[in-house]
Amino acid sequence: MNKLLRSKLPLILIFFLFGGLLPASSSVFCTATANERYDDDLYTNQGSYNGASGRHGRNGRDGENKTFIADGSSISFDLSGQDGEDGEDGGSGSRPKCRHSERNPNNDIKAPDGANGGNGGKGGDGGNGGNITVYYTNLADLQKILVRANPGDPGRGGRGGRGVAGCRCHKSSWERETCTGKPGTPDYKCTKKTYRCQSGRDGYSGSDGIDGKKGKLGVLSIVKSQQTLPEETPSVTLPISELGSKQINLSKHKWKLHQGAASLLAPGSIIADEYREFEERLETVFQLVWQERQPISNFGNEKVKVSLNDNKQVEVDFPDDLWVAGSSSNEANSTKFTVNHLIPRKDVTRLSVAEFADAGENLNLKIVDLAAKSDVINTQFRVKFRIKDNNAGFGDYQTQYDGEIPANLVTRDYNRFTLALGKLNIKRENLRPGVNVDIEVVATRSLGERSAKQTITWQSAIRKPLKNQR
Repeated sequence: MNKLLRSKLPLILIFFLFGGLLPASSSVFCTATANERYDDDLYTNQGSYNGASGRHGRNGRDGENKTFIADGSSISFDLSGQDGEDGEDGGSGSRPKCRHSERNPNNDIKAPDGANGGNGGKGGDGGNGGNITVYYTNLADLQKILVRANPGDPGRGGRGGRGVAGCRCHKSSWERETCTGKPGTPDYKCTKKTYRCQSGRDGYSGSDGIDGKKGKLGVLSIVKSQQTLPEETPSVTLPISELGSKQINLSKHKWKLHQGAASLLAPGSIIADEYREFEERLETVFQLVWQERQPISNFGNEKVKVSLNDNKQVEVDFPDDLWVAGSSSNEANSTKFTVNHLIPRKDVTRLSVAEFADAGENLNLKIVDLAAKSDVINTQFRVKFRIKDNNAGFGDYQTQYDGEIPANLVTRDYNRFTLALGKLNIKRENLRPGVNVDIEVVATRSLGERSAKQTITWQSAIRKPLKNQR
């Protein structure tokens, strides 16, 4: 032990001898721990962590649904939904380490920032009250049934955690003198440099979590019968190929809506004011008839939803990426939907310029439908026709026509359209050979209730017609 002390004694003496020459004031302090100093290696690793966000509260469970046959006996049901849980509070940020190894260091300092507080968790939603369906012969028997279908209360949102103050500078700036050479010699020079300290940013407090939503009251449904209703199948969703290979049985219960549910039940009942009374059961058989040119197997993975509504009409919903043209027919308790055309959305906008030909009043632009669907899809064209003004400083284009192309100036030959641009209200000198043009065509394609636009651009010089062209 003594041997170790003797070996370190000279270093200790040197430290005190030179330490007396250093400035006595410290440059940076932390407001929370004023007796500590920054460590240089902690400037980037601030030694603090943001507070964790609070967990969301769980939603309350819905009340149980019940079916009951009224026989005149007294009974009570508690179908209340559970309350939602409160969200957890966010955690506070941890304190940064505010230390420094020197008193006035020869470098700038960025003090550590304070950590942010965590956000409070959202409160859970209250559960809905359970629904009850009562079958009866005598409506007065419902007066013996007490139902409490209260909604669950919402949980409160958690509070946000507090942010922590960043470390503060005791001095905003200081000077350090640096000398080179040997004192007393001509090459001995000293220079002073100013260094600065930037205080750390205070951490932000976390935001409070929002409260949950209150649940809904349960609903009463009544059926004047002692026989319970059979299961219903109001809609099905199937791949097109499967839908086209079999008949689908659809069924739906139709209900009338009334007010005053609590007045039908025992006094003290708590339930939604609007109740349902069974009116009739709707049934139909659905069949898909395929008339599209492409085989139905080409659309095998695409699913279609078929639904029966309260008007006993069948609604057929195809995916958004399919355009359909068809018709529906009803006979007794049977519905058929005939698919005449079914076009993938990607094939609707596959128009492309095929030819830009002729000049003058015979100038035309030919556009081809690469998907070959123009015998089914309606198409309208709008054009912006511009010419390049070579006399302008930058050769700008000037608009000569901007509007719809009249139907009589558009001809279609199967999947090829010819736009008679030379017949538009454009000055003849702007249609002569050698004129540089910029053409923008907007095609509006539609089938049934669906439509899409495609923009086609073309730049070229009007060329002199070939001798054998008309």
